[in-house]
Amino acid sequence: MKLDLIPQIKHSNSNNFFLLAGPCAIEGEEMAMRIAEKIITITDNLEIPLIFKGSFKKANRSRVDSFTGIGDKKALKILSKVSETFKVPTVTDIHEISDAQMAAEFVDVLQIPAFLVRQTDLVVAAAKTGKVINLKKGQFMSPESMQHAVRKVTDSGNGQVMITDRGTMFGYQDMIVDFRGIPTMKTYAPVVLDVTHSLQQPNQSSGVTGGRPDMIETIARAGIATGVDGLFMETHFDPAIAKSDGANMLHLDHLEKLLTNLVALRKTVNKLH
Repeated sequence: MKLDLIPQIKHSNSNNFFLLAGPCAIEGEEMAMRIAEKIITITDNLEIPLIFKGSFKKANRSRVDSFTGIGDKKALKILSKVSETFKVPTVTDIHEISDAQMAAEFVDVLQIPAFLVRQTDLVVAAAKTGKVINLKKGQFMSPESMQHAVRKVTDSGNGQVMITDRGTMFGYQDMIVDFRGIPTMKTYAPVVLDVTHSLQQPNQSSGVTGGRPDMIETIARAGIATGVDGLFMETHFDPAIAKSDGANMLHLDHLEKLLTNLVALRKTVNKLH
């Protein structure tokens, strides 16, 4: 990724991968600031450029009684406070055309969810804000088809776009990462690998999405070896009580060791090129 697309991003080590990380959803100010401070301490130490992630609302829920958010503006203001306090850019996902301009007032990167990446009006509305756009690859889409989503952004006059692979549906209840798609999509835009959503196990009979967080490091290592520009992961100090996606989030206590290992692996990969 061209790190200068996001002026605030710290990139003293431009040969490193960059990271989009944070909780699945903004549950409150205290939790967001606590998670952000921990991540930033680690990434500053390892010279990993960081974009702090948090959903201001959750629109794609398995059940009607699932947590959706604490209020749109309230959550967006918390993301803005994280950015101002720690001097890092932030990213959030949007779901409706009206979300684009509202969220753009508070964050630096607008993310289009995987299920919505073919929605032309939504992608164009996001692009026209002038913000960096992160396109999640649809679970139902080929890597090659993502060139069309990228073109919707660039044709709207916005060259600031990246793609995030979050796995491909395999049957009804599993996700598989096809690493052949990474170099393909890198010909269209910088590519990020979402190592936590790629391990989701959706469509469970309980209506609550499952996951395989024990495989996070395996997927992340493979992504670095394949040459991804960045990694995306959701993390929480207590995934068991997280209000969204706790089953596949990384425990915050495990983040430093994981990133330390991945930085070492990235240095090895760089030597091979």
